[in-house]
Amino acid sequence: MKNPSRRVLIKGAAGLAAVGAPVVHAALAPAGFVPILAAAADISGKSGLTLISDRPINLETPPHLLDDDVTPAERFFVRNNGLAPETAEVSESEWGFRIDGEVERPLEWSIAELQRDFEPVTLRLALECAGNGRKFHRPAVSGQQWTFGAVGFGDWTGVRLADLLKKTGLKKSAVYTAHYGADRHLSGGEPAISRGVPIAKAIEPHTLLAWGLNGRPLPLLNGYPLRLIVPGWPGSCSQKWLTRIWIRDREHDGEKMTGSDYRLPAHPVAPGANVPDANMRIIESMPVKSLITFPATGARMRAGEGFEIRGHAWSGESALAGVDISTDFGAVWNAATLAAAQNKYAPRRFRATLRLAQPGYYEIWARARDAAGRMQPAATPGWNPKGYCNNMQHRIGLFAA
Repeated sequence: MKNPSRRVLIKGAAGLAAVGAPVVHAALAPAGFVPILAAAADISGKSGLTLISDRPINLETPPHLLDDDVTPAERFFVRNNGLAPETAEVSESEWGFRIDGEVERPLEWSIAELQRDFEPVTLRLALECAGNGRKFHRPAVSGQQWTFGAVGFGDWTGVRLADLLKKTGLKKSAVYTAHYGADRHLSGGEPAISRGVPIAKAIEPHTLLAWGLNGRPLPLLNGYPLRLIVPGWPGSCSQKWLTRIWIRDREHDGEKMTGSDYRLPAHPVAPGANVPDANMRIIESMPVKSLITFPATGARMRAGEGFEIRGHAWSGESALAGVDISTDFGAVWNAATLAAAQNKYAPRRFRATLRLAQPGYYEIWARARDAAGRMQPAATPGWNPKGYCNNMQHRIGLFAA
């Protein structure tokens, strides 16, 4: 992979310039401010995405723009909890990353040293925000109002975190990781997010420190120059702009690790219920899910003529078992053809040939199922206070004429 030696991280001034005209009262704008017009049109190489919020910047991908086998960098969704780093240009040799805490040998590397001293691997992995689908929870919950597009499918290149932990040596007291990045809270102070995973997940061979996406350096908004990829688990575990992993002797209690953040009720609750923090559990494996990426909703087909429907399906720790398609509101389901997985946690393409017999409006529904027998529900499952893990079936509307 060819990496440039120098790269500029995100600057608020770049967003101010992007609107193509002087920004009146720009001196009064808050740190990290990006004009809505600039954010909606194109932010740091992103194109065609839907603006969810401008401070922090959050962008989702319309389903029909996820039709490639791997999601192009310019269409990869963006999830931020705070302000992206505002730094001078940095080189691979200057970016410092360290592992310390409950290890025998605390160590620090540059990206160039990671590339030189460890075996590079490339894995096709799905990355999804735990809040994907939050907008559909009823009663409504607070947080970024994602629909279906807080997910992306990439070929990630980096090194196994397990190889680095083997180099540092884990003490018997090692229990959990704690992740730290260069982004900051909207106030400009403490970290915006600092999550972690149990050691067993950290040493799983598909957990990566990645510097590349689809054969190129990471996009700025997706964590350049270094990030974690913790597949099958909430995207919040995959810290961007990674600078440190602290190995702890207890469950991590960093920002967004406590209370109701990235947690579900331990038992089903009534919609709108007030759930005590003590009754919440950390989200680990993400639920099985599928997304129709072609055709786009609203498309017009010819009645009686066959056409292809396709999309992606993915799962957490349990392997994907199949995808079914319905054209009659779930009365009859037919199996789609499912491509082989390139590796564990890889998204899998599904395809089916459909024929709409008579003119009119149709809905095409897709549901995925995993090896444990779990299946996507037709409606939003398991209401929870933060609207996490909504794996309701995706559907599109088509017209036949």
